Amino acid sequence: MTETAVHAETLPEPSIDDALAFVREHAKDARLSTGELLAEHAAGTARIMQTLNVDSHAIAAAALFALAPHLDDPEKVITERFGPEVQRLVGDVRKLLRLGSVSSRATLAELPDTRDAQAARRAQVEALRKMLLAFAQDIRVVLIRLASRVQTLRYHAAHKLDPSPDVPRETLEIYAPLANRLGIWQLKWELEDLSFRFEDPVTYKRIAKLLDEKRVERETYVTEAIARLQKELDTAHIKAEVSGRPKHIYSIWKKMRGKHLDFSELNDVRAFRVIVGDIKDCYTVLGIVHNLWQPVPREFDDYISRPKPNGYKSLHTVVIGDDGRAFEVQIRTQEMHQFAEYGVAAHWRYKEAGTRGYAGQVTASEKYDEKIAWLRQLLAWKDDVEGERPGWQQLRDATLDDDHIYVLTPQARVIALPQGATAIDFAYHLHSELGHRCRGARVDGAMVPLNTPLQNGQTVEIVAVKEGGPSRDWLNPQLGYLHSARARQKVRAWFHAADAAENIAAGRTIVEKTLQREGKTSVSLEQLATKLGFKAPEDLYAAVAKEEFSLRNIEQALSDTPPPEPEPEAPEQFEKRSSGQSVAHGASTGVLVVGVDALLTQLARCCRPAPPDPIAGFVTRGKGMSVHRTDCETFKRMAQRSPERVLHTTWSADVMNGRGSSVYPVDLSVESADRQGLLRDISEVFAREKINVIGVKSQSRRNIAYMQFTVEVSNAAQIQRACTLLGEVQGVIRASRRA
Repeated sequence: MTETAVHAETLPEPSIDDALAFVREHAKDARLSTGELLAEHAAGTARIMQTLNVDSHAIAAAALFALAPHLDDPEKVITERFGPEVQRLVGDVRKLLRLGSVSSRATLAELPDTRDAQAARRAQVEALRKMLLAFAQDIRVVLIRLASRVQTLRYHAAHKLDPSPDVPRETLEIYAPLANRLGIWQLKWELEDLSFRFEDPVTYKRIAKLLDEKRVERETYVTEAIARLQKELDTAHIKAEVSGRPKHIYSIWKKMRGKHLDFSELNDVRAFRVIVGDIKDCYTVLGIVHNLWQPVPREFDDYISRPKPNGYKSLHTVVIGDDGRAFEVQIRTQEMHQFAEYGVAAHWRYKEAGTRGYAGQVTASEKYDEKIAWLRQLLAWKDDVEGERPGWQQLRDATLDDDHIYVLTPQARVIALPQGATAIDFAYHLHSELGHRCRGARVDGAMVPLNTPLQNGQTVEIVAVKEGGPSRDWLNPQLGYLHSARARQKVRAWFHAADAAENIAAGRTIVEKTLQREGKTSVSLEQLATKLGFKAPEDLYAAVAKEEFSLRNIEQALSDTPPPEPEPEAPEQFEKRSSGQSVAHGASTGVLVVGVDALLTQLARCCRPAPPDPIAGFVTRGKGMSVHRTDCETFKRMAQRSPERVLHTTWSADVMNGRGSSVYPVDLSVESADRQGLLRDISEVFAREKINVIGVKSQSRRNIAYMQFTVEVSNAAQIQRACTLLGEVQGVIRASRRA
């Protein structure tokens, strides 16, 4: 056991009086940035924490955290006086304070009133909420932060001082919703009402005046109504807990704005709740309520027989009181009440959606909801266990089971990244170019290696060069530079584009040298590329650089003569038949040439014919006959210049009837949105169709992949089926046979 641990065991349990005396001794007349005396803030925060029934360590930390900057060695001093647990809580609260103060002014700054800006603002607020909870490794740290904010708002209200404008806005958008999610209602309503008082003082005073005008009358009426109902319930031998349901100024304003109602139209400014033992009693109480007062038919909701989608159950009814004004009654069992207060059906699901929440808008993910509900149930233990403190050991380990971390830009924008993400992942999340040019990173002001995993709440600044690209080492998973699939895809795309650019540059040099050698430097490259069957000169350059296109074709195009056919790899001899017609030998082309015997034959590579394409033959000089599709542009040009060399040609009967065993190379073109795994998915189509791929060419421009596959097929039906299946692959724009 360490010396610190032994010392901690000998320390008495810290008391609030001891902690506050320590603060007064060291703080003296020190004030916070708000102007409040440090000692007064410590006392107020600690007493608010007492109302939450937390343990003595959390109460002591609530008193001490503001004092820490005024101590010479706060970690050592607090540990020696109050123990390591109090010191750890103080340290975590200080970190949480830093996150909140850094992020709120930038994140919650006024943005243009546009839909995109509002959506971005909501996303940032939600990310900051999650980051604050994820960063706090002990839920008591969040409670201290909430109590501190309540004390700050109380100070400003008591002294009639306006706080900094970002304080009420930050409270309404972040801290009040967190209190709501954690079920700490006594803090939630006070955070909301005090913040609303400073955020919109005119509306606040107007609603407060409307409430005050009838406050005594309203409270008297509710008290009398509860007593009357309780008497009827006792007569019916129904054990029930009947209580008033206070309505606060901020919630009144939200309902007025969300439902477009006037104050006089609100039914639940006067309201009470009845909690009974079982479901049967719920309906019995409903009958008693409707017998005592006249119900408003359209204002009755049976959420017991028809629960809300989130599981919420209760009876809601609005009745007309003896004075002719409406009031609301909620009836539920104790089990329903616990679920509504602490389960996933809690009010925050619709109230935090904003003014449109009453129309059914909800936020947050199911996994996140379940974790919040669990945290709220843990906090509720303080009311269930008599004579014992709640399970704070469990609460200390209760953090959000989130698969993201939340870090900050230097401008305090919150960025969500996968667990294990690095500074390079962060840079690519902000912008692809920033990721490409990233050369270093500062985390909380200190330089760190680029493969260092980031932690919740850190501020990350990227050091980038003006020009440059990523390193291939970044793609090595063993080196740990990249964790997000998004960043890896961007790095691969950069290298793919760089390789393509190198090919284009090399091909351009080769083509330009060819033009110089032929004395045709004035030729339009766009027209030359089109004449040779390419969409753009860059496609021609790339094909030439990869040796997929012969320079002889360019030379022939420049001399305006028919391009020579490629040398056949294994020219086939025709064998004679008794009919006087001939057909190719061995693994033959299956082509029938009428009236000519013993000719060499080959399938033209420019159009790659396959049965049952209409075909024709063209007799070349010294290379036998070349078989083309009749719609082939190259064949048409040659036939126009030398019609006497064209031969009538058809497929043999065996081939047309599908009895042949020959296969024919065909070019298929695929255009698709570029994505990871695209080539794998296309290859799976060919594999399922038992189509052999003998050649692949691919390039990507502006996130669009252009691919050409040379495949072996036995007939055109196989081609059509392959194109149909390729068109169904995710992201494929079109798939067709190359003309």
